[in-house]
Amino acid sequence: MNMLVLIKQTFDTEEKIVMQNGKINEDGVEFIINPYDEYAIEEAVRIKEEQGANVTVLTVGPARAETALRTALAMGADEAILIETNDEKLDEYSIAKLIAAAVKDKAFDLILGGNMAIDSGSGQVAVRVAEELGIPHVSAVTKLSWEGSKATVERDVEGDVEIVEVNLPFLATTQQGLNEPRYPSLPGLMKAKKKPLERVAVADLGLAQDELEARTEIRDQYVPAKKQAGRILSGEPAQQVSTLVQLLRHEAKVV
Repeated sequence: MNMLVLIKQTFDTEEKIVMQNGKINEDGVEFIINPYDEYAIEEAVRIKEEQGANVTVLTVGPARAETALRTALAMGADEAILIETNDEKLDEYSIAKLIAAAVKDKAFDLILGGNMAIDSGSGQVAVRVAEELGIPHVSAVTKLSWEGSKATVERDVEGDVEIVEVNLPFLATTQQGLNEPRYPSLPGLMKAKKKPLERVAVADLGLAQDELEARTEIRDQYVPAKKQAGRILSGEPAQQVSTLVQLLRHEAKVV
């Protein structure tokens, strides 16, 4: 079996977001593998250990994203691809185009990716890749098994479970509950340094300019205002209602 895992390097979940001139300041920031993508890596490595497979991890990002790929290799993946970006203005549409162009000539039986990235929260890239490649996709997967060329997938659906049967090849996005991602071992970290990592430039993928142009634009970014302490109204119920209406009208200005 040949598997591909799509990952993204994101801010450490413990990092404090600092805005500077309308942009997120990345100076001194620690980056990690997007937590949802860790479930995808773990599932691919488990399948490899149980049934035998080759696992390729791929990310789109700046040169620093190599560290995320090396961590995935240390977890048990076999090889990695870095589509290295510089100052290109990319969104989910153009990133999916890049990934599809990089893997269109490779035969993967299963493609895994996180259900969403914790920074953008869009949940679009992986399923867009499936559409670009013309293969089925199932999102928010919490259990995965198959027999022969047919897989049985369980997925979250608003507090319930949906069971889907799908033929290989297909793409699945992973959700919490699928597994418990492992920590890279010291031997794994040492082996990861010697595993193959292919660097691909955006220009090498032969996409037209129209395919690289983002379809969305970030107009503004800001940190939410600090929440104010709530107020407890006193007095009889009728008096509380009157006070509440006045506060909503004159202070909150919502009525």
